[in-house]
Amino acid sequence: MTRARLFLTGIRAEGRHGARDGEKDQPQPFVVDLDIEVDAPRDSIDATADYRGVTEAVREIVEDGSFDLIEAMADAIARRISSFPHVGQVTAVVHKPNAAGRLGIDGVAAGATVVAGE
Repeated sequence: MTRARLFLTGIRAEGRHGARDGEKDQPQPFVVDLDIEVDAPRDSIDATADYRGVTEAVREIVEDGSFDLIEAMADAIARRISSFPHVGQVTAVVHKPNAAGRLGIDGVAAGATVVAGE
């Protein structure tokens, strides 16, 4: 069986997340990058992860969930995507662009890796 890696980058969504007072009052932007290992037994669209379904699942978690930490959001995203057919492992990286400006740095991000079935 062939293992392949899919990279979905720049999945944008807005959500109400944050640990500080007021951060959950208004939606703010988040950007998610995924590194997905899939079992690709043949050259067929139904033999890999469905990009549309993956993207929809990510946006649903960001838009409908509520997390204090982007680390927890990354873990929730990785766990959800690891349940998709043909997925063996997922690394999700969540970027919080608005946090960077307040800190005077280029970016704030957190990642989580989940192996399917664990």
